Amino acid sequence: MAKITVYVCRDCGKEEDIWIGQCLKCGAFNSISKTVVERKTQHRATAGLSHSGYAGQKHHITKLNAVKMSQEIRCSTGIGEFDRVLGGGLVTGSVVLIGGDPGIGKSTLLLQTATHIAENQSVLYITGEESLSQVAMRAKRLGLPLDRLDVMAETKVERICEILAEQKTSMVILDSIQTLYTEAIPAASGSTSQIKESAAILTRLAKQRGISLLIVGHVTKDGVLAGPRVLEHMVDCVLYFEGQSDLQYRMMRAVKNRFGAVNELSVFEMTDQGLREVINPATIFLDRYGEAVAGSVVMVSRNGVRPFLVEVQALVSETKTTPRQLILGLEHNRLTFLLTIMKEQANVDILEHNVYVNIVGGLKITETASDLAVLLACVSSLKNQPLPHDMAVFGEVGLSGEIRSVPNAQERIKEAQKNGFKTVVIPKVNQPKQPIESMNVIAVEYLYQVLQAVFENDALVVN
Repeated sequence: MAKITVYVCRDCGKEEDIWIGQCLKCGAFNSISKTVVERKTQHRATAGLSHSGYAGQKHHITKLNAVKMSQEIRCSTGIGEFDRVLGGGLVTGSVVLIGGDPGIGKSTLLLQTATHIAENQSVLYITGEESLSQVAMRAKRLGLPLDRLDVMAETKVERICEILAEQKTSMVILDSIQTLYTEAIPAASGSTSQIKESAAILTRLAKQRGISLLIVGHVTKDGVLAGPRVLEHMVDCVLYFEGQSDLQYRMMRAVKNRFGAVNELSVFEMTDQGLREVINPATIFLDRYGEAVAGSVVMVSRNGVRPFLVEVQALVSETKTTPRQLILGLEHNRLTFLLTIMKEQANVDILEHNVYVNIVGGLKITETASDLAVLLACVSSLKNQPLPHDMAVFGEVGLSGEIRSVPNAQERIKEAQKNGFKTVVIPKVNQPKQPIESMNVIAVEYLYQVLQAVFENDALVVN
């Protein structure tokens, strides 16, 4: 075994002989870190052999229609929203990576899942960050049964593999991958090479023995999983826990799933008894006062595959200094972009005012269907003219002032109707073919038509 110094990219795991400022594989800047590894010396004559390293090894090529397909066996986690984001339950032999900010509820959710599955199957909870007494106290505080779940405090991968080889276990939870280390790599635990090798060893073992493996991963300040990006390619499912630890609701999003749909979204509520699933999350971010106020409008958003009713608030005020633009929950550059379009295409100039826009509830909106709601909220505040409580809007605004179509418009309209909204402003191309009972659909083609239909319509004016 020879010790050598290499430079490894923490995003993709590519190794270089010298330090460089930008990774040549993934293009990330300042992601190369120095590490010392041990490698077996290889004779030059055998350097060109197959990946397995054995000369003369036979490779078996099979026709695709001759491959035997095994049926997926799923196990319920006991939490319906968790099953939903997994694609219908936890698949036997699958490897799931769960990432999220500290204190967001990852360990709480997995502890609830582990105690439920342990009622019928053997489950091992391995903690590398907390002591066993801390895990037991959390389970007791949450009111979870303590008599069936097996727990172990261990960070050495080889020891974990020995334990799993000795006993028959259906599911294993690792909390977290950043605390594990393997003796095959001399680097410190949490380093890029340790995370990559530890995950590879445990994933291979889980596949061989048919163990469902759930791995907790830390995230960086940018909100992505810490460690090499190749870690996400090793596993079958990648889930992200989103939200703020000081807020009530948490959202879990699937960004990769070999056994289900991606972009699936589940919503949880943090309570004294742990995480509780939210069955109908469409209106959880909609908390409005009884009296209509200027600068407020409801948008029908779509997060993942679910529609949400979200309140967009705007405050436009005059200023004698340099105007400020502040937006929370949306991209800042998008606000300047929209206000410029409204000035040029609808002759409404707000660029010389202070403009503050907020998505109520701390929700982050990434889709362009929020354009129309943002502009209507700004004009409502500028004119000091409240909009009706029972009106919802959605639509993308183009550079020429046209209102462009948005996906899944019919589902958005139905969601607004189901929650008691009587008027909906939508792009003309998304207009339903048949009239909707008890729903006034205002279909518009250009931005100036929206302003005329909303602010010059006596039926929509709130006195």
